[in-house]
Amino acid sequence: MALPHVVSSPSSTSLSPSFKSKPPFHSLRSLSPTLDNRRRCKLNSSFRCSSSSFSEKHHNNAKSPKSDDIVELPLFPLPLVLFPGAILPLQIFEFRYRIMMHTLLQSDLRFGVVYSDSVSGSAAEVGCVGEVVKHERLVDDRFFLICKGQERFRVTNVVRTKPYLVGEVTWLEDRPSGEENLDSLANEVEVLMKEVIRLSNRLNGKAEKEVQDLRRNQFPTPFSFFVGSTFEGAPREQQALLELEDTAARLKRERETLRNTLNYLTAASAVKDVFPSSS
Repeated sequence: MALPHVVSSPSSTSLSPSFKSKPPFHSLRSLSPTLDNRRRCKLNSSFRCSSSSFSEKHHNNAKSPKSDDIVELPLFPLPLVLFPGAILPLQIFEFRYRIMMHTLLQSDLRFGVVYSDSVSGSAAEVGCVGEVVKHERLVDDRFFLICKGQERFRVTNVVRTKPYLVGEVTWLEDRPSGEENLDSLANEVEVLMKEVIRLSNRLNGKAEKEVQDLRRNQFPTPFSFFVGSTFEGAPREQQALLELEDTAARLKRERETLRNTLNYLTAASAVKDVFPSSS
């Protein structure tokens, strides 16, 4: 689910200078998220330093990596941002990534997704592990994959670039949020999301039925990642959310963005009421 007309707040945490909000955002899942020559990552020098974070220990898995672990991870630069818990379909057809898939199929089926800016060509330092949960190998050696976002990481060193990119990474954690009431923040964000969806449906001529539970009993940290994953079409904003260091800051930024979006949709709805033929 992608939220439409997401409008970023000018007062929110600063982003890279090239970021500009472009409402309405399109859904990245409608694109083929494969890497072509124009979107290849500029290696080594392109990994930029940035504030980073890891998710709350919501995976609750004995095999979860520790924040001080340093491991080698195959890296896949893409023009999108993967969040923990999000589902990402991929088609693998480029030769070097087909080689990567053959290696992964004999190991743990995990690789790192890093956002590659299609304008500057640079790759983000912070990414998210994609775990292959389903795959299909075709007769021409292409692959169709269904991946799920897992841990976040920071690239600390590029180990090699051929036949595909491999980096040393460390795992990232959110800092404790102190006295912040995370459940209250998450509930505020959920209410705003429901209103955005309701107004969007109205503007698009869809039935204004009540939006069901969006949190689905999620803890605040995984819920904050879910919200970030719905801001499709704004990868720089999503990257900034992925890199924030605590859950409260992420939820507050999302709250401000959703408030701006709601104001935008409310104004558009009012115009539609006055001038029905203009919609």
